[in-house]
Amino acid sequence: ILPLISKSHHPRAIEAATKYFLTQAAASTLILFSSMTNAWHTGQWDITQLTHPVSCLILTSAIAMKLGLVPFHFWFPEVLQGSPLTTGLLLSTVMKFPPITLLFMTSHSLNPTLLTIMAISSTALGGWMGLNQTQIRKILAFSSIAHLGWMTIIVSYNPKLTLLNFYIYILMTMTIFLALNTNKVLKLSTLMTTWTKNPPLSTMLFLTLLSLAGLPPLTGFLPKWLIIQELTKQSMTPAAMMVSILSLLGLYFYLRLAYCATITLPPHTTNHMKQWHINKPTNTSIAILALMSTMLLPVSP
Repeated sequence: ILPLISKSHHPRAIEAATKYFLTQAAASTLILFSSMTNAWHTGQWDITQLTHPVSCLILTSAIAMKLGLVPFHFWFPEVLQGSPLTTGLLLSTVMKFPPITLLFMTSHSLNPTLLTIMAISSTALGGWMGLNQTQIRKILAFSSIAHLGWMTIIVSYNPKLTLLNFYIYILMTMTIFLALNTNKVLKLSTLMTTWTKNPPLSTMLFLTLLSLAGLPPLTGFLPKWLIIQELTKQSMTPAAMMVSILSLLGLYFYLRLAYCATITLPPHTTNHMKQWHINKPTNTSIAILALMSTMLLPVSP
C-alpha cells in the first residue's frame, strides 16, 4: 500500500506514507513481542492461546494500533488525508482486514476491560473530532474510528457481530468513496456544488450517509441494533447506552455531509460556475453497493 499512498509525490503524501509505515511497523513488532513474552513465560507459541496477562495487554494495544483505535488513532486521519480517494478506500476497508482477523482469532484472550474503555473512547473521539472538519477524507477517517469502537466493544462477547459490523461498514464505505470519486469531491465546499453533476448519485450518497449514521430503515442500523441487544444481554447496559448516545455525535456530521450532498445551494451565485452533468453512466458496482448499503435491513435474523 505504501507506493499507492506516496504515488502523487506531494510532500503530504510522502508524510502520510512515512506515518503509515512507522505505525504499522511498530504495531507488528508489538504483536511479535507479545507472542514472545507469552512463549517466554508459558512455552506456548500459539497466538490464539495467550494466557499471560502482560502479553494479552500488549497484543490488545498492538491490534488497536493497527486498527487506529483511540488512543492510537492519530495516524489514521493524517494518512487518509494525505492519500487519494481510491487509496483511502483501500486503507479504510482492505487494510483493516488483517487486524480485524487477528482481533477475531484472539478475542477470547484479550483484556475485556481495556477493550471496552478503548471502544467507548473511540466512539466518543470519532464523533467529537469529526464535528469540526471540512475535509471529507478526514470526516470519513473519524467515522471509521467511531465504527471501530462499535466493533471492539462487542468482540469479547460475540465476535461474529464484530465481523458482521465490519462487512456492513465496508459496504457503506465503499459506496461513499466510489461516489465521491465519481464526482471528484474532496472538500465540503466542492460537495455543495456537485448536485447538478449527477442527481441520482447524490441521492444515493445521501441515503448511504444516513445508513452509515445508523438510522433505522437502512442497513447501518442492523449491526448497531444487534450489538446493543447483545450488550444488554451481557448486562452491560451502561456501556450500550454510552455508545448509543455517542453515536449521535457521528450522526451530526453525517447529516452535515448529507445536507451538503443534496440540498445546498452556495450563497454566492454570481461568480460561481455550475458544473454540468457527467454524461458517462454511473458504474454498476456503485449501484449494487448503494442498494446493498441501504436496503439490507429486512434480512436481519
